[in-house]
Amino acid sequence: MKTGYEVLAVRYGARTASKSDSYLNFHVYGEPDVEFPMDYYFWVVRDGERTILFDCGFGAEAGRRRGRTLLVEPVTALTALGIDPATVTQLVVTHAHYDHIGNLQSFPAAEIVIARREFEFWTGPYAGRIQFAHSTEPDELDRLAAAAAQGRVRLVDETLDLAPGIELVVVGGHTPGQLVAQVAVHDEAGGPGAVILAADALHFYEELERDRPFFVVADLLDMYRGFDTLREMSEDPGRLLVAGHDAEVPDRFPDRVPGMSGELADLVVRVAGRTGKS
Repeated sequence: MKTGYEVLAVRYGARTASKSDSYLNFHVYGEPDVEFPMDYYFWVVRDGERTILFDCGFGAEAGRRRGRTLLVEPVTALTALGIDPATVTQLVVTHAHYDHIGNLQSFPAAEIVIARREFEFWTGPYAGRIQFAHSTEPDELDRLAAAAAQGRVRLVDETLDLAPGIELVVVGGHTPGQLVAQVAVHDEAGGPGAVILAADALHFYEELERDRPFFVVADLLDMYRGFDTLREMSEDPGRLLVAGHDAEVPDRFPDRVPGMSGELADLVVRVAGRTGKS
C-alpha cells in the first residue's frame, strides 16, 4: 500500500562546535561558552516512482582541510541504499555551501534544482568576498555553473511543486536563496503528515526554540522570517521538522533502515515512510 514518501537522513560527517562559534553575536546572551557535537547530513526522498536527493555533502579534501570528520563517503552511503549516483535524476541543492554541494561531479545525469537568487548570487560578482566565500569552494561553484551551461540547472523563484507532495520554499537568510522542503508522508496513525527538511534554515533546534540565528548569515531579517516560516510549517500534528546539523536528529528519529550493516546502520535514519518491516 502506498503511504507517501520515505524520507531518510544520512549522517555523513561530524565535528565538535562551540556556542560562540555557532551563534551570531553569542556574547549578547550572557551565557558561558560550551562545546557540543555538530553533525552533517544529506537527505533522500523516495517512493516507488522516484528518488530525489537533497544535497550531496562535502568533498573529502574540503572536509579534511576544514577539520571535519568524514564518517562515510556520501556516494558509498547512497550505494548501500541501493541508489546509483550516476542515475540520480534530481538533486535539490538547498544552498551552495561546501558541505551541501561537495560531490556534484558524482551525479552527471541529475537535474540540479536550486533557488534562482542562490544561483545568481554564487555565480555573480559578490561571491568571492571573504565573508561569503569562506563557506564555499571555488571549484564546486564552478561545477554548479558548468551544470547550468549544460542545461541541467532548474531555478526556483519563490516556491515550486517539485513533484506530487513535494514543495520547495525559498526562505533565504543563511544564504541569499536558502531552500526548505515540505514532503508529504503518512503519520504513525496512517493519516496525512509532512516532513519539513529545513536544511540550514535551521542548523540546530535551539535556533528555533530560543530564536538564535546562526553565525553565517546573508540577511538577518530573512533568517528571522525563515524561523517564523518553519514554525508555521511545523505547528500542526503529524508534521516532523528536521534540522540540518543537529546531533539530536538520530534520537528524535530513531527508526533505522533494515538491511544496513556496520557503521551505516547508525548513520542512516528513517524520518518517515516506514511500511511494516520492509
